[in-house]
Formats: sequence, structure tokens, C-alpha cells
Amino acid sequence: MRVVFMGTPEFSVVALHALIEAGHEIVCAYSQPPRPAKRGQKERPSPVHAAAQAAGIAVRTPLNFKDPDEREGFAALEADVGVVVAYGLILPTAILDAPKHGCLNIHASLLPRWRGAAPIHRAIEAGDAETGVGIMQMEAGLDTGPVLLEDRLSIGETETTGDLHDRLAERGGRLIGEALGQIDGLQAVPQAADGITYAHKIDKAETRIRWDAPAAAVKRRINAFSPFPGAWFQVEGVRVKALRARLAPEGAIGAPGEVLDGLTIACGEGAVQLLDVQRAGKKPGSAEDFLRGNLIAPGTVLD
Repeated sequence: MRVVFMGTPEFSVVALHALIEAGHEIVCAYSQPPRPAKRGQKERPSPVHAAAQAAGIAVRTPLNFKDPDEREGFAALEADVGVVVAYGLILPTAILDAPKHGCLNIHASLLPRWRGAAPIHRAIEAGDAETGVGIMQMEAGLDTGPVLLEDRLSIGETETTGDLHDRLAERGGRLIGEALGQIDGLQAVPQAADGITYAHKIDKAETRIRWDAPAAAVKRRINAFSPFPGAWFQVEGVRVKALRARLAPEGAIGAPGEVLDGLTIACGEGAVQLLDVQRAGKKPGSAEDFLRGNLIAPGTVLD
């Protein structure tokens, strides 16, 4: 099929490669414009932009689709279908309707749960037992379209957003290949009217760990915000990201933020064990590696 691919982050690259390997003709890739990188502020193309260029695919990076010329240029591609994966722009009806089969979206949740920008993070933060990836026929509303295919998977007890991201990306790439292979025979199932939740973008104000919260909530937030943006605390004024955690055995109690043993930290109810951490300016590592160079005496209260 003639495919227009629209995506930006690493999550989208897996699907792009899957479509290329399946023999589809990617007539153009759309992505967010290059952004300044953290170091040196030199503009860097998005992962999809870089991957498409490496594959010899033309790339377009409009700021939006308000310009009639952009819309006409999209329609002129005469695509059979648009495939949209974490693109980051709202698509007007003129774009959604231009391809023969419209635009299909790979969405990393079990719709209508976790519509919006951060479905993987919010599923882990909420303590969901399972999530999934779906192929949705796009329409004007935010993630409101009918679902064509869906794949479910369970969420592990200490699974982070990084872990789950990779699993969902692989499933999404496989699922979009299945969808295009049987597109004329797929049944579009409308989303349920109840059970709708929104996965709002992560705010930096959420990332500082509140040790006075219940341990279960602290653990979920740590795993949900790992590896990015990272839930953090301070030790003697030095910021440390907590990258993976589990609940401590029952009976581990203390004042909120108190170090009980190693990196077992008391919370408002119960305690958590930090498994992976990252000191500011250092590489991520295990709690054991961290403690070899950063002894924290039991009774220390983390900020």
C-alpha cells in the first residue's frame, strides 16, 4: 500500500521499520520539526525523521496544517492510508480524510481508557493490571475513533514505563502490519461510552517523590516516571532519580522518607525498596552500586 507515515519519538520508529519490512511503500514521513538538543542546543531531528532519512524516505516537518498548501501537499501524495503513531500534532479533517482508507493510529492503551498524551505512564501510575495497544480509525476527536484491532498484555509488578514502552512498540508494529494486510475486512468497533480516562502529559511538579504518600502509590509513580522524566528525591542536597521500585515486606515502618535499611524507604503507609537509581550527573545503576559510593545511614530522612 501507499502509506504516509506520521510519527515523532522512538516509539514510532518500530512501526515505521515494520511497515518498510512488510513491503509497503512509504511515500512520505511527517514528523515534528528538529528541536535543540540538551547539549550545545544544536537542532536534532526526531527519531522518526532520522530513521526515515536513513531509509531514503522524504520527510516533511510542518508546524501545523493550517496552511492550505500543506493540506494540498498531503492530498497530492495520493496515499492509500495514513499511519499515525505519537505524531504530536492535531490533524484536521482534511488530513484525516485525504487517504483512501483514512488515517489509522497506533495507540498504547486499551481505549477508551487512557486517551491522550501519556497512556503508558498513567497506566502504571494508576496500578492497572493490564494495558495494550490498539489500531484506531482516526476521527476529529482526541482518540475517540473506533478500534480495528487490539492486543492486550499484563503489566509486571516492577515494570517501568521504559520496559512497557518497548513491549508495546513491538506489538504496535506487528499489529499495524496485520491491519494493513486485512484492511478491507476489518470491523470498526466503536469505543465504549463509559470507562473513559485521559492520560494527561506529565508535569514536572509531579516528579518529586512525596514520601508521605502510601508506599503503593510511591512505587507506582517511581516506575511510571522511569526513565523519563524521572521521580526524584534529595540526599544532602544532591538530586537522585528513583528508576525502579518494589514494595518492601510488611512490617517495614518508619517516618515518611526515613531510610530503614539500604535503600528501603519508609512512606506514609508501608515502605518501598529502591532497586535502580541515578545520582545527578552519573549513569543509572542498581541500588547496591549506588550505596557503594554513597553510604546512607539508617535513620537518615530523605528530602
